[in-house]
Amino acid sequence: MKRILNKEINLLKAGYSFLASSVTRKPLVNGMPVSVSAELTNHCNLHCPECASGADLMNRERGFMDIELYKRVTDELRPYLYYINLYFQGEPMMHPRFFLFPEIAGDAYSVVSTNGHFLSTGNSEKLVASGLKKLIVSLDGLDQKTYSKYRKDGDLSKVISGIRNFAVARNKYGSSMKLEIQFLVNRNNEYQIGDAKRFAKEVGARLKLKSMQVINNHDIEKWLPSANRFRRYEKKNNKFIIKSKLPDRCMRLWLNPVITWDGKVLPCCYDKDASFIMGDLNKESFRSIWNSKLYTEFRRQILTGRKRIDICRNCTSGLKRVYC
Repeated sequence: MKRILNKEINLLKAGYSFLASSVTRKPLVNGMPVSVSAELTNHCNLHCPECASGADLMNRERGFMDIELYKRVTDELRPYLYYINLYFQGEPMMHPRFFLFPEIAGDAYSVVSTNGHFLSTGNSEKLVASGLKKLIVSLDGLDQKTYSKYRKDGDLSKVISGIRNFAVARNKYGSSMKLEIQFLVNRNNEYQIGDAKRFAKEVGARLKLKSMQVINNHDIEKWLPSANRFRRYEKKNNKFIIKSKLPDRCMRLWLNPVITWDGKVLPCCYDKDASFIMGDLNKESFRSIWNSKLYTEFRRQILTGRKRIDICRNCTSGLKRVYC
């Protein structure tokens, strides 16, 4: 009961801090994050062209999160967290000790996102028993030709079988774990949305249609779907820009930080290459980083000139009338 009360009080503090900061344009931080994303690894088995990890566009080193680091950070944040996302860049199920991480989440709502290539019968049963609350599987096409347009080196049949394996395991053990199929809508696959809906219904999954992020400016037109509601970008003065006014606020900086595999704290999930490191959890506590002058100054920049910050170029915060 006390832990639940602490979480609720912290949520009110964090939410008030964000609202007050948005109004005054002065960074106020009173509370800890209510959600965190932990990058178990930035290694990946696929080579998706618009992914920093898959396209090998990251300048930072690759590696696997140390389980002791994760335990230490989780112990510090557990009293405040409602959500833990066990993914950022890379394929989390490639971590050699992957199944140890969900056990540490405690009562937080834990989620993992995967490209679906590691959902064997055995792994699916382990996932169901792991304590995870939701599994997200990327499925961006319903035939191999369409699927591999984006998921380079991916095997659609393996992903489909994996999703079915999980569905069977969930039913076998009467699990309430959620299954979500994420479909990145682009020019190559938009005609298969109906097929994706039917497949999701068949396996008892929620289908999430998502606008596609494009990191290579010269390729935006190549990927843009014909349906405007799925387009994250619009063309102005012969240049594609995000369909957002990029208001000078972003809830992520008050509620949902990212921790990279090597313990760096990032302001949000759009800092793929760790360009804005707020601190190192190998050297200091999360609280000291969260309340540091560096973090405060970055929040101030968001509140006074978000358009000038490069990582905001693809951000969906403030984006309306688009599937995000």
